[in-house]
Amino acid sequence: MTPGKTQYARSGNVHIAYQVLGQGPLDIVYVPGWVSHVELAWEEPALARYLTRLASFARLITFDKRGTGLSDRVPDDRLPTHEERMDDICVVMDAVGSKRAAFVGFSEGGGICALFAATYPERTIALALFGTFAKRIWSPDYPWAPTPEERQKEYEHIEREWGDMMDLSHYIPSMMNDEIFAQRLATYFRRSASPGAAVALLKMNTELDITRILPTIHVPTLVMHRTDDLDVNVEEGRWMAERIPGAKFVEFPGADHLPWVGDQDGILGETQEFLTGSRPEPDTTRVLATILFTDIVESTRHAHELGDSVWKTLLEKHDELCESCVDRFRGRLIKRTGDGIHATFDGPGRAISCARSILDSAPSLGVGIRAGLHTGECEIRGEETEGVAVHLAARVAALADSGEVLVSRTVRDLVAGSRFEFTDRGTHKMRGFPEEWQVFSVF
Repeated sequence: MTPGKTQYARSGNVHIAYQVLGQGPLDIVYVPGWVSHVELAWEEPALARYLTRLASFARLITFDKRGTGLSDRVPDDRLPTHEERMDDICVVMDAVGSKRAAFVGFSEGGGICALFAATYPERTIALALFGTFAKRIWSPDYPWAPTPEERQKEYEHIEREWGDMMDLSHYIPSMMNDEIFAQRLATYFRRSASPGAAVALLKMNTELDITRILPTIHVPTLVMHRTDDLDVNVEEGRWMAERIPGAKFVEFPGADHLPWVGDQDGILGETQEFLTGSRPEPDTTRVLATILFTDIVESTRHAHELGDSVWKTLLEKHDELCESCVDRFRGRLIKRTGDGIHATFDGPGRAISCARSILDSAPSLGVGIRAGLHTGECEIRGEETEGVAVHLAARVAALADSGEVLVSRTVRDLVAGSRFEFTDRGTHKMRGFPEEWQVFSVF
């Protein structure tokens, strides 16, 4: 689905950037968390997939809150009140001719959605909240929120780290080993707000307290949360659902705070069913495949030393090399990961040969490449390949050294008697897997 065109609606003296996508019978207003950027969102594949799915069954309205993204910047000491933010939503809805809409919000955005529904029930069809908090400062009756001292440390950390690679481990713990993904998200945050605005927004969130308005929400409400969310405790979601009349609470496994990171299909399916009454049959094919992940070793250093234009040219040559090798060994390229690839093969021998071919050609690019392989059952959803086997292959690749093809024991056992030679690299505890896995270098 092609991203929508960025347009502007005027709210007082401030221009609010928004996009409209999809033509479904239902309007959805998507209210993002802390900061956002309506155009950069489409450059992150996981977020683009999430938004596209929402737009597949509704007319999706996205916007950047004033002070963030492509909306007008405002003085850090004059960031919007919650009343002004609701005014901005009304202005955007009026601009696109939306009289009533369902609201989908996560984290801080969910709080704004809840406040809007209580204030403007005539314009709210339903609420779907994810990872939302009712207040952001500790109190005896709400013990999950940070203390003032903890919040102050967070302000200082954000202001200090905003211009560099930030610690995002409490937002995306399942993806912290994916350095390229973490870099993209850090860049997205930085380009969505200035350091001063980011801190000011956090301070404003600290003042958000919707505890007393929850019982006044009288629209159908779905509250969703991941069990091990590291940023907003799952008890906060349960607490909110208990106080919103008739609210439905649904809990998902995982620790990621962002709904579009990790397993987003369950969240999207629950949202779609709640808002429309039905969810589509999953377009999933389960197959046995050998999964290959590669990446350029020390890509951050190379990018810094080479400069943007030279690094871009190198990545283009890298992609051509990898795609050529995948095609030659009858593989299926799933995606480019920025400094590597994710591909699948119907045979482990061809996957190993492809990996070795890519790594043997790496010196011509002037960089080192590493690769990891695992064979297991995968779920093919359109252009995506998902499942435990995919995650394990990525973990194996992360253990490899430059110029090394590392495989799981499953792969080694499946090519027993072949021309390949293996060296035992020991057993390793993989993040997210209870048992240890034995891995081997292959030559």
